[in-house]
Amino acid sequence: MTNQPPLGVPVDATPRPLPARVPHRGHAVTLEPLAVRHAAELWEAAQADVDGAGWAYLGYGPFADASAMQRHVAAFASQHDPMAWAVRPHSSGAVSGWLTLMEIQPANTAIELGHIWFSPRLQRTRAATEAMFLLMRHAMDDLGYRRLVWKCNALNAPSRRAAVRLGFIHEGELRAHLVVKGRRRDTTFYSILADEWPARRDRIAAWLDDSNWDHQGRPRRSLTEAPLPPADA
Repeated sequence: MTNQPPLGVPVDATPRPLPARVPHRGHAVTLEPLAVRHAAELWEAAQADVDGAGWAYLGYGPFADASAMQRHVAAFASQHDPMAWAVRPHSSGAVSGWLTLMEIQPANTAIELGHIWFSPRLQRTRAATEAMFLLMRHAMDDLGYRRLVWKCNALNAPSRRAAVRLGFIHEGELRAHLVVKGRRRDTTFYSILADEWPARRDRIAAWLDDSNWDHQGRPRRSLTEAPLPPADA
């Protein structure tokens, strides 16, 4: 009898659809396909980041002036991978950041949430979490991707905490993976797989639900209070 080498489990190999440039509306935030018209609001939002710390781990920024921001937004908005959305919190009505779906691999049914830039006024808010959740849900539920990726500079502690908070599973690091702004970047990878997604989706949705927020706009319970099943459970 011929010995067969071990093989991975069969999967649905049907290529998944590409994301479309359409808005996504939640309870606290609306995502609008990024366009040049957003540049002025984004420049104004960026002024709250006085020391430019929010750009430290991105491959671009901070920008010298409004024209430089506009040129970046124009180039960014024209791309299909990454595909970018402007983040408009309902509380202020002003665009305060962007995020993307990127590294889009329909044949491998894999997609990444990345290029996240939130101004200080958007960071650590209900709207920020919902902005990420809207694209996560779009990728996994609407488009049916099997693997959702989060990666970041290994030194980026806030990004690493955000990944864990949203339920991503740590996979490991690629050493000296990139050179960004003239510096070595080790890259940390996280993922959520299709069979892990429903538990993550339901936990985030429950945290975002109006019933979890008091009259002062504070969550009654943290997102990490509800335990998640271990990976491959």
